[in-house]
Amino acid sequence: MSYATRDGRDWKPDYLVSIDAQKCIGCGRCYKVCGREVMTLKGINEDGELVELDDDDEVEKKVMVMNDDGACIGCGACVRVCPTNCQTHVCANAAGAHMSASPFLGPS
Repeated sequence: MSYATRDGRDWKPDYLVSIDAQKCIGCGRCYKVCGREVMTLKGINEDGELVELDDDDEVEKKVMVMNDDGACIGCGACVRVCPTNCQTHVCANAAGAHMSASPFLGPS
């Protein structure tokens, strides 16, 4: 596959395919720079389950999780602001193989 910018320069998008919950600190920086709602903030309760933050459950930790991976355009803004390097990105040619993988790599 070949991609180009508006003025014709070669461009290789790197798509976000997963977020490692063990590394993610839930700071929300990636969410703030992404205008496409590719990820969202959730909580992990004491049982290690993902919960909505508006639930009454107490959360042990907040983490970013994949929300709409198909909306990712591969711009890389999220990876540039992530302080923990918790995201996995793949180039456009390899993205199809990873899209079927689990979008949440939770605690073991």
